[in-house]
Amino acid sequence: MLFSIYICVVSRPVSQSKFKEKTERIILRRAGMSLSARRVTLPAITPIILQKRVIKVYSEDETSRALDVPSDITARDVCQLLILKNHYIDDHSWTLFEHLPHIGVERTIEDHELVIEVLSNWGIEEENKLYFRKNYAKYEFFKNPMYFFPEHMVSFATETNGEISPTQILQMFLSSSTYPEIHGFLHAKEQGKKSWKKIYFFLRRSGLYFSTKGTSKEPRHLQFFSEFGNSDIYVSLAGKKKHGAPTNYGFCFKPNKAGGPRDLKMLCAEEEQSRTCWVTAIRLLKYGMQLYQNYMHPYQGRSGCSSQSISPMRSISENSLVAMDFSGQKSRVIENPTEALSVAVEEGLAWRKKGCLRLGTHGSPTASSQSSATNMAIHRSQPWFHHKISRDEAQRLIIQQGLVDGVFLVRDSQSNPKTFVLSMSHGQKIKHFQIIPVEDDGEMFHTLDDGHTRFTDLIQLVEFYQLNKGVLPCKLKHYCARIAL
Repeated sequence: MLFSIYICVVSRPVSQSKFKEKTERIILRRAGMSLSARRVTLPAITPIILQKRVIKVYSEDETSRALDVPSDITARDVCQLLILKNHYIDDHSWTLFEHLPHIGVERTIEDHELVIEVLSNWGIEEENKLYFRKNYAKYEFFKNPMYFFPEHMVSFATETNGEISPTQILQMFLSSSTYPEIHGFLHAKEQGKKSWKKIYFFLRRSGLYFSTKGTSKEPRHLQFFSEFGNSDIYVSLAGKKKHGAPTNYGFCFKPNKAGGPRDLKMLCAEEEQSRTCWVTAIRLLKYGMQLYQNYMHPYQGRSGCSSQSISPMRSISENSLVAMDFSGQKSRVIENPTEALSVAVEEGLAWRKKGCLRLGTHGSPTASSQSSATNMAIHRSQPWFHHKISRDEAQRLIIQQGLVDGVFLVRDSQSNPKTFVLSMSHGQKIKHFQIIPVEDDGEMFHTLDDGHTRFTDLIQLVEFYQLNKGVLPCKLKHYCARIAL
């Protein structure tokens, strides 16, 4: 029931107690109650006040945006807010990252985490940042668990009959009754020293342990290393440079409260797949079913909105791009890759001829050269093209946005200025393919397969390999882009 409170203005001074009593009489009279019953029947009204705070979120090109957010806003809510404000397509891969530059580490802020709580753990003098970018691998282990849990790193606390599939391993992580044990060699940084030591580790539900005697996992040989209930798992960005790590595949445990490098428990794996396995397993053991709920219901944030109630967002998947033929009375999907290529080349040439007629001068002797220059430079406006970045920088961008099959970018070749390179992820490894220019009858083309398949420009090449894998290990699915806020 709603009550309206009327404040009376009188001409002579009234004591505070009399004014309060008169106000109560008015409220009770409107509710049909007596003053004597006020302590029993008048409901206590407690105002709910949500404190607000201004946060700053950065993008990969270091542009930033300030947001005035309530104290109960989640990481997913912040992502959704930035998606709507910038009119981005929501494919559920947008992620908020916590970046700690002074120790060179970062982590994915889980969708359900409260952003203000994360900020409360920062020290006053620390220059920590929130980053907003894509992370295609955030929930990839639910889709393709076989890439995340290699057989040689997984065993079970109880004996099992027959082989265990990666999907069953995943179900065990989400179960409270059992769990798979992750084990393997890791380099550990010794506390208070600069040296690293190679030790055999075991990950269990109660925490991370290491063996004091080779690979033995007898209780008397196991020593506790770290728990993860009151700490977060971070990935090291420059372990070799900042901490003298033996490889670039480092990660660490950091207490929830602010702390320096001395508070970190730093580890280092031999390869990316091993690091991914450890970090994924720790995330699953720490958050369990909450991660699965985040994956299945990405819009259940602070507002409890569904995707339909927010806006009719489009979703991108590997099956959303198909070749179509609209030449007849009815449209049809082109199933044959050879026919799809032929149609793409024909339509691409026709489109570019029209574009060149608009851009060039009719009857001008330089129209042909202008057309060629337009074809050669048209890719520069594409979000997947990165001008003059190194091989290492390309690999860093792809790892940053997730080692998922089909994540890619196109860049200038450093070894040959006239060629380009397609860098892509497959099987949690990054592969590079050189795009070579070929000349035929006075016209320039691009090819990935020594001229067997030719394209008039890079846009046509990328669009074709989004539809057909051709000589590539898989289709191109997700492009790496530096977005601006």
